[in-house]
Amino acid sequence: MTRDAPPGFVFGMYQVAARNLIVWRSYLLPSVLGNFGEPLLYLLALGFGLGAIVPEIGGMSYAEFIAPGLIVSTVMYTSTFEATFGTYTRLASQKTFEALLATPITVPEIVAGEVLFCGVKSAFGAASVLTVITLFGLTPSWLALGVIPLGFVAGLMFSSMALVMTAVAKSYEFFNYYFTLLVAPMFLFSGIFFPLDRAPRWASRFAEILPLTHVVRLSRALVRGSPSPALLFDLTVMLAVLAVAYIAAFSLLRSRMKI
Repeated sequence: MTRDAPPGFVFGMYQVAARNLIVWRSYLLPSVLGNFGEPLLYLLALGFGLGAIVPEIGGMSYAEFIAPGLIVSTVMYTSTFEATFGTYTRLASQKTFEALLATPITVPEIVAGEVLFCGVKSAFGAASVLTVITLFGLTPSWLALGVIPLGFVAGLMFSSMALVMTAVAKSYEFFNYYFTLLVAPMFLFSGIFFPLDRAPRWASRFAEILPLTHVVRLSRALVRGSPSPALLFDLTVMLAVLAVAYIAAFSLLRSRMKI
């Protein structure tokens, strides 16, 4: 990332993402343990613990039902934490972005690089949880491998959403509102832990406006090996949210950096 570096948006985006990946490599082991540990606890406590008294859901044990959702909830938390606390640190505390802007790197490349990095971390998290649930025999179809690219795209979406918050944040405490008012409801009401078609009407309607709901549907279809044309709607919603959030994040971050 020097002044004689080859110009180009893709090159700059890659340089920003690569820089973050190099830093992340230094604490890769704790990240791996986190990706394995939390979903494993949910799987043991809810899937096999509570699942012992929960009847089958659509021919699936409770552990089989929640496993696909645990994959993408990990994606959501991984990308959201990185795009809030991680990006805010680089933006406001470490002044990393100021240093990058002293090179040929531009604001669009910084924003794209941050989102790309979060997508890579999310795909890694999806692969980690997929490994866990596979060891427990909860992946009956080879299509389950599709949750890795799904995790990448979902990571792009959730990180773009989180960057909107980061762009307007005045301190780290600001993110408590985002996690409490949006991330936690998505985790609880997006169909990870209960079938939406059996939920009260208000809950099922509320779930439909949550981006994670559409990711959970796609993940469950891939893990169970039961994709259908109807899932194109969920994919379309994901891509639409990604596009809108990314444009908003770019605009707000550019304004904040006064470029």
